Amino acid sequence: MAKSESAGEMMLTSGASGRVTALLSMHVLKSLLTLVNAFFLLLFFPFRGRKPLPEDNRKPVMRVPSTIVPWKRAVDHEVAVRRALAIRKVTDGGRDYSLFVTPRGETMFTQSWTPISVNTTRALVVLLHGLNEHSGRYDEFAKQLNAHGYKVYGMDWVGHGGSDGLHAYVNSLDDVVIDTKAFILHVLAENPGLPCFCFGHSTGGAIILKAALDPKVEKSIAGVVLTSPAVGVQPSHPIFLILAPVFSLLLPKFQFSAANKKGTAVSRDPAALVAKYSDPLVYTGSIRVRTGHEILRITSYLQQNTRKLKVPFFVLHGTADTVTDPDASLKLYEEASSEDKSIKLLPGYLHDLLFEPEQEEITQDIIEWLNKRV
Repeated sequence: MAKSESAGEMMLTSGASGRVTALLSMHVLKSLLTLVNAFFLLLFFPFRGRKPLPEDNRKPVMRVPSTIVPWKRAVDHEVAVRRALAIRKVTDGGRDYSLFVTPRGETMFTQSWTPISVNTTRALVVLLHGLNEHSGRYDEFAKQLNAHGYKVYGMDWVGHGGSDGLHAYVNSLDDVVIDTKAFILHVLAENPGLPCFCFGHSTGGAIILKAALDPKVEKSIAGVVLTSPAVGVQPSHPIFLILAPVFSLLLPKFQFSAANKKGTAVSRDPAALVAKYSDPLVYTGSIRVRTGHEILRITSYLQQNTRKLKVPFFVLHGTADTVTDPDASLKLYEEASSEDKSIKLLPGYLHDLLFEPEQEEITQDIIEWLNKRV
């Protein structure tokens, strides 16, 4: 294990990194209680409105079809802008991209990294990014995998990168799991005979884990690599477990501005933080209620089903990570039924392990684990 950094090291923070924990802060709790109060006031004191006009005085009412509501137009425009930017980044980098239509009919932006010599391809890696980012951020990591004979496929999940959906809004992580399983099977169909591994970071790791619990996926993949998986994200107050489902239903797209007031460091490399938060495809706004609730739901599900996991896996987690819980990764390792499982807890490391100063060593650990299983 690597040594922890000295106590005097400068830490940079960003408002985008700690949105999940900020959503669960006491400041936001007060906001929630205010909204609860307003909600019940509306229930007990309904707005009566004006008395209806006599029949003769009523004017014709024009109804606007839902298909031309400005909100949908705005989202479609936003998706078009993001997709154009994602395509430009991929083509400028000499990579390939494609648009994958999910079983739900939504279009996901995907890209692939192929070894220079196609004949040297020995295995596949399906890569899933974390919350608020996109697959293109893992370009350097994918190229390192290419150098060792791995062809890499990345999918921007719904609401992220160049894919459909309001930026960083997740209506259902179960839908994302369904999309991911379909994409994995699609990649396998394109590359018959090659073993397939999955890589997931943070919430992407949680999605990969839930997909791997499906017997069909379990039989199809050779193993899973997880960095800082969102197996544990606990609210700061138990009342959030009660309120989150209510507000997720009533105000799913509501954003808490308080989420930007306190940032959480995700890397000890200042240059990596600047690169991340200057990337226009990285979402830096406040987390939406439904998205936060969906993260709580999938972590709860995984904690209750860790013993069902049977695929080989390698989990890496920094002990100083304050975004996702390293103890939850340790519990995953201890309770999973997988016969082939490994864990590496890195003292003093933060959340974005592949963007830490020791990223080369971490990448090498992952490649060595993959190589032993091809």
